[in-house]
Order: sequence, then structure tokens, then C-alpha cells
Amino acid sequence: MLPFENRSGQSDLGWIGESFPDTLNLRLSSAGFLTISRDDRQYALDHLGFPADFRPTRATTIRIAQTLDANYVIIGSYNVANGRISAQAQVLEINNLRMSPPIEESNELQRLFDVQNALAWKIAKKIDPRFNVAQQTFLAASGQVKLSAFENYIRGISAATPQERIKRLQLAVQESPGYTAALLALGKTQYSERDYDRAAATLARISQTDRRALEANFYLGLARFNSARYADAEKAFAFVASRLPLPEVINNQAVASSRQGHNASALFQRVVAADPKDVDYHYNLAVSLFHSGDFSGAGREVDTVLKLRPNDPEAPQLKALIAGGRQPSSPQSGAGKPGTSSSASGFEPLERIRRTYSEVSFRQAAFQIDQMRAARVAMLPPAEQAAQYVQMGSDYLAQGLIPEAEREFQSALTASPSSAQAHAGLAQVREQSGDAAAAREEAQASLKLSPNAAAYLVLARLELNSNQMGASAADVARALKLEPKNTAALGMKQALAARGQTLP
Repeated sequence: MLPFENRSGQSDLGWIGESFPDTLNLRLSSAGFLTISRDDRQYALDHLGFPADFRPTRATTIRIAQTLDANYVIIGSYNVANGRISAQAQVLEINNLRMSPPIEESNELQRLFDVQNALAWKIAKKIDPRFNVAQQTFLAASGQVKLSAFENYIRGISAATPQERIKRLQLAVQESPGYTAALLALGKTQYSERDYDRAAATLARISQTDRRALEANFYLGLARFNSARYADAEKAFAFVASRLPLPEVINNQAVASSRQGHNASALFQRVVAADPKDVDYHYNLAVSLFHSGDFSGAGREVDTVLKLRPNDPEAPQLKALIAGGRQPSSPQSGAGKPGTSSSASGFEPLERIRRTYSEVSFRQAAFQIDQMRAARVAMLPPAEQAAQYVQMGSDYLAQGLIPEAEREFQSALTASPSSAQAHAGLAQVREQSGDAAAAREEAQASLKLSPNAAAYLVLARLELNSNQMGASAADVARALKLEPKNTAALGMKQALAARGQTLP
């Protein structure tokens, strides 16, 4: 996604051009595409020697896409006049060097999210005509973020100085406290400015169920590590490793464990096995084995380090300690305190931590895990496939990820059109996206297949919103008959009672 060209003649609206890639990336990622982030794009510009605000020609656009190994590039422009914004986008297919006709959308400027989400939906349909998530689901996906908070977020991530970046991102978070993209950007900036305690406090506000939780917890772990809160750091890294077991994450988990005096050799061995050509991983295993008294194993690993990197600055000193066969002090005794050591040479070997989050490799790994999961599910019988998709859709729904949830429920219906739970899930998606008629239709379709509490509760909420108290109470009663301990149904019962309506 490239920034959209500002054709309004109003320079103060230039931030909108940067906002289009941000929203389109989010929506197309939720649609199942592997998108390329703003940081990736900046890397390509730097690699090709272009300034950050460079507006590429079509030929240069193709070069950027080839540098990033992209199959499609989205380019576009926008204009603002009389309080309305009109935007158009085009899809450039790199493999065929073919440009699509303009895809257009317009609305009031205050409904910028609707313009961007609608464009994203049309682009998804253009790239994949089989894409079956409803446009209304995309329109509802931006949630409760205020437009002013979105503006401050975009201005923040585009700011030239860390001070301006922090100021803008703090304003975004103040206006929309649950704005996790702004929280993540703010926490990362505070971390880069070495304000570790504030960074940790900011990043800890991002729920572990949020889509940004992995990156947030990686930097949370680093912030805690740099504040010598090693147990908290280990916990944060372990959370990331449990969902995305990449070598750099497990390495950091092991380093944080080692700083507490624990023997993390088993974790370091996993890291070396996963990436045997990385010098730092072999060094870390050597240090860990040395600290545990396994001098022969440590010697083999430090020899590997010197083979891979003959000029490694610390490996010769570690090798000398190993050759001396001296029992080391506790590994955390000198952590973060240069010059404190029990060794005569003044050298106390410490494992090396990875301090940068490789967003590209993380996202690619997550995408590959999703692809492997999809391939595994595809091998199941249709009914079991549907059950798996329904569970994943329900998980997304619980996180507020409506487009992702609909994609899974649609997949469930493709696998098994008679899945009552898939129709019930779609009913909840339609309800949350504001399409009451479609929500009712899906709930009724679900109940025709099999009575279930989820569908009855969708109908009950729709009826309550329409002030049909008796009908709502009847559907809540049906839901409770099926699931007497259903918390949502019990909550609905209390809500009805507060308005003077008892269940039949």
C-alpha cells in the first residue's frame, strides 16, 4: 500500500494520504492477505536510495514492489471539497504488469473510516472475486476509534522527531484509551527513548487477546528486561513464544530466565537447533553450559562461535575461562553492572538478548502458521472442519475482530452448509455490524437447523432493541432452557427484569 496522493490543495490534510495504507493494511490482513507494513515500505525506499516522502512513478513503484517481493501494489489519490472526501484506488498486478480501472468511494470527511473500509472491501473483491465477507462487516471494523485520535496516530507515526511522535500518540490514546495501535506505537517509541518503565506501563495496557499482543509483549519483555525485572520479562517472552515460537523469542525467554539464576540450557539448545548458523545463539548456549559447569559442552559451542565468527569480541575470553575450568559465579550477579565479576580477568560472560522485533519475519511466520492450520483443517471430515472454523470464528468474535470472524464462519458454511453454529456466528457478526435484518435472518436459519442458545440470544437482543419485551423474554427463556448457566442469557434476564419484564 502506497500513501494516497493529496489532490485537495490543502497541505494540512496531507496526513490522510498516510492514513489510507494504515487502514487498508488492517482490513486486507483481516481478509487473509499478507500485507506489507509501513516500516517495510520505508525500508524499500531507503534501500533504493529514495527519501521517505518520495512519490514514485509507475516504473519506480514496480521496483519497490519487486524489492519487497509483492504481488500487488495499491496506489490512489483523494480530494476534499465542501466537507466531503472522494478517493480512488487502483490495483497494480506486478506479475502481469496490469493496472485495474479506478475503484472509487466518497462520503463526508467525518466518515473517512467508511470511505477507507469500503475501498478496502472493493480491493479485496478485485484481487479475489471469491472473497465473501460482507461490505457492512468491513464498515463496522474500525470500532470506537475517534477520527481525531486516528489523525493524531497517523501524524504521530509519521513525525520527524521522537518528541513530536510521543506527543501525538499520547493525544491519540487520551482521546481513544482502547486504541491499541496507538498504544503499541507509543510504547515502542518510549522504549526506543529508553523510558523503560513508561514503555512497560503503556504496552501492558494491550490485552493478550488483541491482534497486536505478540509485538506488544515482545517489547514489554525488553522493557522489563532493561529495568532488571527479569521474571516479568520472562513471562512476557514466554507468552509470545507460546504462540509464535521463533528462535529470537525463545532466546530472549531463556536469557531472562538465566538472569534469575535458572539453568536455561534446554531453551538455548532449542534455539540453536532452530537456527544453527546464528553466532549469538551458540554463544548463549556456551555461556549457559559454562554457568551450569558443563565445560566440555561449553567448549564445543564456543569453538563453533569462533568458527562462524573468528573476530567475535567475547568468545576468546569465554574460551579462556572454560579452559581454566573455574566454577563461575551466579549468572545474574553482575547483570547490568559493568566491572562486577568474580573472575580475575574482570570478564563475566552473559547471554546476549535480541533487542529488535523483526515485524516481517514475525508476520510471515504467523501467516505460515495460519496456512498450516488451514491445510490441517482441510484434511478433516466436513462436520469437523465446520466445528474448527466455528471455534476460530468465535475466538475472533470475542476479540472484536469482526471481519476475521466472518471469514471463519463463512468457511464453516462452505465445509458444512447445515452448520447451525456457523449461522449463529454469522448472526452475531451481522448484529455487531449493525445489519439487524440480516442478523435476524441468520439466527432464524440457525434455529431451523438446530435450537441453540447463541441464535436465541441474537433474536432476544434484537427484540429488546425494538422494545418487543415479551418476544425477547420468550427467546431468553428458550436459551436458558438449553443452557441454564449461560452468562449472556442470565444477563439478558436481569436486563429484562430491570424493565419490568419477567420470563414466561
